[in-house]
Amino acid sequence: MNKAFLISLSLSLAVLSSAHAAPPKQPKAPGIESPDYAWDAQSAEEAQLLKMKGDVENGKIAYQGCQGCHKPDASGLSDGTYPQLAGQHTTVLIKQMSDVREGRRDNPKMFPFAGKHVVDTQEVADIAAYLNSLPLPGNNDKGPGNDLARGKALYQKDCVSCHGERGEGNAGKFYPVTNGQHYRYMVRQIVSIRDGSRRNANPKMVKVVKRYSTSDIGAVADFMSRISPLKKADK
Repeated sequence: MNKAFLISLSLSLAVLSSAHAAPPKQPKAPGIESPDYAWDAQSAEEAQLLKMKGDVENGKIAYQGCQGCHKPDASGLSDGTYPQLAGQHTTVLIKQMSDVREGRRDNPKMFPFAGKHVVDTQEVADIAAYLNSLPLPGNNDKGPGNDLARGKALYQKDCVSCHGERGEGNAGKFYPVTNGQHYRYMVRQIVSIRDGSRRNANPKMVKVVKRYSTSDIGAVADFMSRISPLKKADK
């Protein structure tokens, strides 16, 4: 019996077990509402993960528990409910999965599939490596295109220093690739960051988008959704 089959069987049994029993409740760690919150502070597991080498082939197997929401090619859903993850920086993926596992990012839908009771630390590293290895699909949801000049101006003024000219992000600073992300997902996340419901938000970004109107958010997300696609070599 090979290792890949055993990992796949273990994952399937864990998911089936969680379907028949009440899953553990997601913990709640201090977030941006806390006075001593540090956006880039690392939990013990996150610090360990950032030093680990992920295995792409094992990550492909472990990702099977995720593809029901994020799709087999990790392209997410164009309605904005689940993000496009293919080609994302491993550091960003590790941080966000760790934040869900620790309870800094509230996500009760994801936690039953990504919590420590289902996915072990090595599998988190493996999933991140696998997702990073995937090509960007290039067919993301776009905005209506009504105010692209305004969106470009806002992006150049407020966003480019972190997310880059082409939405390439910054792996070392945990800034995500936004190139190829779904328009409606970006709108939803920017609103959540502005309004304080995304508790693992970067305070620097909160400060920037706090003054944004709903139309500003729509315009900048629309522009971002239309930046020319990155190739793997561009990142």
